[in-house]
Amino acid sequence: MIILKNPEEIEEMKKCGELSARVLRMAGEIIKPGISTFDIDEFIERIIRMNGATPSFKGLYGFPACACISVNEEVVHGIPSKTKILQEGDIVSIDTGATVDGWVGDNAWTFAVGEIAPRTKELLEVTEASMWAGIEQAVPGNHLGDIGHAVQKVAEDAGFGVLREYTGHGVGRVMHEDPNVFNYGKKGHGVKLQAGMVLAIEPMITQGSYKVKTMPDRWTVVTLDKKPAAHFERTIAITNDGPIVLTSEEWAK
Repeated sequence: MIILKNPEEIEEMKKCGELSARVLRMAGEIIKPGISTFDIDEFIERIIRMNGATPSFKGLYGFPACACISVNEEVVHGIPSKTKILQEGDIVSIDTGATVDGWVGDNAWTFAVGEIAPRTKELLEVTEASMWAGIEQAVPGNHLGDIGHAVQKVAEDAGFGVLREYTGHGVGRVMHEDPNVFNYGKKGHGVKLQAGMVLAIEPMITQGSYKVKTMPDRWTVVTLDKKPAAHFERTIAITNDGPIVLTSEEWAK
């Protein structure tokens, strides 16, 4: 069941969105060669709790950390570890969020660790661009397929792969609500979009094949060909005036 939010609830969700976006930016600022993914996760938890909020990810479905931190060929759901040390030339995706007043924020970004290969830099740029293309389609009267088609076209036109198994989703008082938001699709197909829908739009794009597998830890998803992948995500609200990005520092007061 899709749960529509009224304007007052969307306004309330800006609080968790702002904190989630701020924490994600701050986490990106401490990324450097030699830092462990555990240290990044610890930093994220400290900032969230200092602001009187709760880490949305910790304990979710049994996940042990405050952020999914995925390096290079790890696409999503990487578990932070003291032994996972970032190196020059890596890319690292951080997916995290904060719960404020019962509302969940969810966002992700992929960061470069120092200088990265030109094709990998293009992967990051194209994945972000595909996210914004999908967000542009999040207007009343369009369909979920319009979002997926926009994401897919940007990524595949640049020669990159689009994950099939993992999707964006509705967001509200729980992390994952209906509907699933696929990163591929056909224009005019799928659920019709309405004002009041709140969606996490999150392309997961690969440099090579889109085929993936889950590692023995039962969380970390990696590309089968071991080529790098990127993940960008924003939570947005669909309104009659166009999409509003809720995970934005714009809402800070």
